[in-house]
Amino acid sequence: MPKEQPLDIESTFAQLESTIHTLESEESTLHDSMEAFEQGVGLIKQAQKTLQDATQRVNLLVGEGDNTKSTPFEGEND
Repeated sequence: MPKEQPLDIESTFAQLESTIHTLESEESTLHDSMEAFEQGVGLIKQAQKTLQDATQRVNLLVGEGDNTKSTPFEGEND
């Protein structure tokens, strides 16, 4: 079975919003609510991973060629 492609962050949030509506529905059975909750947890983990990856990419791009972070300015630690 092929590995599922990760959703883009907008799709993840849209699915999460739909899942929240399912959980808020008074017509949902306990079984439906538990499935929606499980799906929501998975979507939150996916969103966190996507945001974490994006943060790492930004930090890598911003940090390229910038050696000032590792070397304090003269007199800074006096």
